[in-house]
Amino acid sequence: MPDYMFLLESRLSPEQRAAMLRVQELASAMGFNIYLTGGTVRDLITGATLRDLDFAVEGNPSKMARELEKGGAKVLVEDEKLRHIEILFSGDVEGSLSAARDEYYVRPGTRPEIRWSTIMEDLRRRDFSLNAIAISLNPASRGLLLDPTNGLSDIEHGEVRALTIHSFTNQPVRLLRALRFAARMGFKTESRTQEWFNLAIERELQHTITPEDAGHELRALAREERPHLILKAWHEQGLLELVYPLLARKHPDYDAISHLLKVRDELFMAGFRPRLATPMMLAILGHLKDREIGHLLSKLGFRAAEIDVIGTFPRQALAIQKDLAGKKTKTPVDAYHFIEKLPMEVIAYLLAESNNSAAVSKLKAYLNKWRPIRQTRPIVVTELEALGMPRGPQFDRVINEVFAAQLYGRGKTPEEREKMLRKLSGIKEARTKKEKERKPAKTREKHAAKEEAKAGIKAAAERKKAKK
Repeated sequence: MPDYMFLLESRLSPEQRAAMLRVQELASAMGFNIYLTGGTVRDLITGATLRDLDFAVEGNPSKMARELEKGGAKVLVEDEKLRHIEILFSGDVEGSLSAARDEYYVRPGTRPEIRWSTIMEDLRRRDFSLNAIAISLNPASRGLLLDPTNGLSDIEHGEVRALTIHSFTNQPVRLLRALRFAARMGFKTESRTQEWFNLAIERELQHTITPEDAGHELRALAREERPHLILKAWHEQGLLELVYPLLARKHPDYDAISHLLKVRDELFMAGFRPRLATPMMLAILGHLKDREIGHLLSKLGFRAAEIDVIGTFPRQALAIQKDLAGKKTKTPVDAYHFIEKLPMEVIAYLLAESNNSAAVSKLKAYLNKWRPIRQTRPIVVTELEALGMPRGPQFDRVINEVFAAQLYGRGKTPEEREKMLRKLSGIKEARTKKEKERKPAKTREKHAAKEEAKAGIKAAAERKKAKK
């Protein structure tokens, strides 16, 4: 059996690991059982990027959210009815806290009754088997994989399988979701699930997808790694035209999506894990006018704050582009300090969309040249300490001046940096033993030469006097 905790901890970023440990501590202190669930476990098993942390709690997660907020986390959305909280943990780690629940349908297609439950009941009521897997984070069972619907087998066979014949009837938005998971993971729809899917389309259940559910899927689409494949899958099934008619008529901006995906891959190679939901949303809707975007998002249930963030993002990026091309970032060191404070989604957007060569060249220099140089700072610090300079304001000034010089291509070798460090710090090079021995000898030679010159001058004077 795989060691899922070792696998998990080796795949999490330091910030994600810290968030998970904090949630475990809070759950333990409050007497709640806590589990890592859904997409996090699915992505862990398939080897996909762990984008967020989804937790299920056998209890009320609101208390945990309040404590997490005290530590710097930010609650993004809170559904009190479902006890579901979307949260941004400290370190910009995205995640969610949800109460374990069961859903009881009086008859298929009606609104379900919510009942708070155990984790096993929570997993069984989910949409697809690949999302119905959990890992226990509780002390007595930490690392235990919970898979009541055999989702692990479906993942191994590359299949998306619905958990009940009423899956699409109860929640028609699962028609979009099934295609999204299949396109994202390169899976096929399990044969019986495909029959249920076709039956739902035949009964025109796609017409009953609510705008709010469609909006939730559009949000999820903007966070996908390959949204173009999902859009094409929706289009092939006729769902794009039905659920998002304006987007279908104007067509998604596949060129903008492709440019942004290329930039995202470059950022991954540079060691970043950017959250690009806003730039990707703008890329998907790139053929729509600003007014059309606002109207569409409002219709799909986006909050006013979300619409404002998406609507104002291009203008904010344009202002930053202006600064990058202006005097404010004229020198490499000024440009570096300006760029390092920028949100990564702005950097990605400008790299994908900007035609300003000056701004783009500085962004690329930051990623491919300046930032790698900055990462050698500990080496320079060690070298300056080795010369005997104590830590302090003067020490920091020297380090910063060396970094500024390195941005111009100087100080590439240890020898060059030592000369630079000595000059800036005023620390002279210590003389060797041979040099010390050599100096007195040279001094004696100079003294002898002077004495000889004096004697010669004296002798000449005496000869001149004798002739007179």
